[in-house]
Amino acid sequence: MKIAIVKEQAAGERRVAATPETVKKYKALGADVAVEAGAGLTASIADADYAAAGATVADRGATVAGADIILGVQGPAPESLAGAKSGAWIAAGLNPFGDRARIDAYAAAGFEALSMEFMPRITRAQSMDILSSQSNLSGYKAVLDAASEYGRAFPMMMTAAGTVSAAKVFVMGVGVAGLQAIATARRLGAQVSATDVRAATKEQIESLGAKAIFVEKVAGIEGEGSGGYATEMSDEYKAAQAELVSGHIAKQDIVITTALIPGRPAPRLITDAQVATMKPGSVIVDLAVEQGGNVEGAVAGEVVERHGVRIVGHRNVPSRLAADTSALFSRNLYNFLSAFWDKDKNAPVLDEEIGNAIRLTQGGKVVNERLLG
Repeated sequence: MKIAIVKEQAAGERRVAATPETVKKYKALGADVAVEAGAGLTASIADADYAAAGATVADRGATVAGADIILGVQGPAPESLAGAKSGAWIAAGLNPFGDRARIDAYAAAGFEALSMEFMPRITRAQSMDILSSQSNLSGYKAVLDAASEYGRAFPMMMTAAGTVSAAKVFVMGVGVAGLQAIATARRLGAQVSATDVRAATKEQIESLGAKAIFVEKVAGIEGEGSGGYATEMSDEYKAAQAELVSGHIAKQDIVITTALIPGRPAPRLITDAQVATMKPGSVIVDLAVEQGGNVEGAVAGEVVERHGVRIVGHRNVPSRLAADTSALFSRNLYNFLSAFWDKDKNAPVLDEEIGNAIRLTQGGKVVNERLLG
């Protein structure tokens, strides 16, 4: 069993799909591990560190030659995988809805593509969930990015020269990233409030010491979809939420938006008119900018200014903390493969619940129901 770890080729991608820690663990399972030279450099991991852990370090061709499993952060280009075994697994973040042509190419090449984003939100798969592990650090980094752009301090400071008021931070969307953003802003001393369409998050917001801002008068709408994700809301709810948010957002110094709906464009949470009501010097960080953005006027990959408000739209925020996000991503992949490792076959064997959820291609065809529907 040969596991290949390839160097990321996507622009701006600094993460890597294995660390010396997980290489040692794969070796302990009985696998051979090959790492493409330079794969870990942008995540502060030298080739020598992989070699010391027992991996073979080589160029891409030698790394993927004869590979049974290919691990990546983002999906590797199909044409760069020549020499891998027929039916080899590709386990990575494959962006199935946004990069369908690549998925079709994996099928045509005979690979079995496993999309780690499709990992079901069930208890036994929590340690394999790349969306949660990466979003956690994205929420943290969003607050630091906001602090960097904000021209004032976060905490209230009482000095001999007078008092500095605490920054007011509003988090919109309270999934993993939103909860970490709340916790980080609170640790920095900000006055924090948050909102979400899912009623169940109110208790989570308050448990972190933030104020929950919720639509109270629209009955029968919980906003909870399958797997803990938010769903598309009714027009009645959207109108009520827009009215509530408009009154609140004008008083905020920093807004962080994190709302995503799988397989669909990010919901629009903040309009240009609402941005115009904020004080000059305020900051908005849009973590959903690559999926269309929660904020009107946000530009992927740029920090733009509208009505005196800076709107931060960094791409691939997890990659901005590459060493830590790589460590977590690598453990997600190891936890996944090791959970299904068959000692007699010296290979992982997937069950139906998780295998059918994440398998995109098999036998030369696209087989995932979410892509066929």
